[in-house]
Amino acid sequence: MSGHSKWHNIQASKGKADNARGKIFTKIGRELMVAVKTGGADPSSNAKLRDVIAKAKQNNMPNDNITRSIKKASGELGNVNYEEITYEGYGVGGSALIVKCLTDNKNRTAGDVRHTFDKYGGNLGSLGCVSYLFDNKGVLTIEKTDKIKEEELVDLCLEADAEDVVNDDDVFEVITTPTNFSPVKEFLENRGYVFSRTAMLLIPQNTIELTIAQQENFEKLVNALEDLDDVQDVYHNVELKCEEENE
Repeated sequence: MSGHSKWHNIQASKGKADNARGKIFTKIGRELMVAVKTGGADPSSNAKLRDVIAKAKQNNMPNDNITRSIKKASGELGNVNYEEITYEGYGVGGSALIVKCLTDNKNRTAGDVRHTFDKYGGNLGSLGCVSYLFDNKGVLTIEKTDKIKEEELVDLCLEADAEDVVNDDDVFEVITTPTNFSPVKEFLENRGYVFSRTAMLLIPQNTIELTIAQQENFEKLVNALEDLDDVQDVYHNVELKCEEENE
């Protein structure tokens, strides 16, 4: 259970446009509200809500913000309905993008996403045009320490029915199916493991490389999409190069 991390740079630009803490909290707040709407306000019986709460805490979201979002979804603080919408399209050099949104106005979101693709030379496609190039996986990231032994971690992950363990630089990444994401997470937490990040990700089956000029344009597209209020996540299949690698 080892191998190269195919997604090491897939979201390397994530956070550049979302560097404002308030924007991050707003996006997580919407995820909390959707989780409550679909599965109830009790984290003990709503696995999706538990996962989003964990994500909120990993991003240092105050407990008051978390509670407020849950109450909003429960109708205690008004009633706002957000819908999950996915857009797919193409960027420069044959790159593929999937844009996950939560919105209370589909027409506004569709217009914003289409305009952003057009502005940076991309094309918004139909649903399903690129999603077949990606796999939906759970990724549990564990920072390496002297106390963590790879062989022991691998054995536990096999016992928990995880798909893979990737030894990647200064972290281990435990890969799961969507169904086993929460059970594997809880299994390892009960054995003392702490995660620096837990997330469900769309991981490309293969990555492509762009020229320096193409990558600059592509990163502008990704950053502009991520900066849209209704956009939660942007996934793509480009292997982003650091500036040092381009010199």
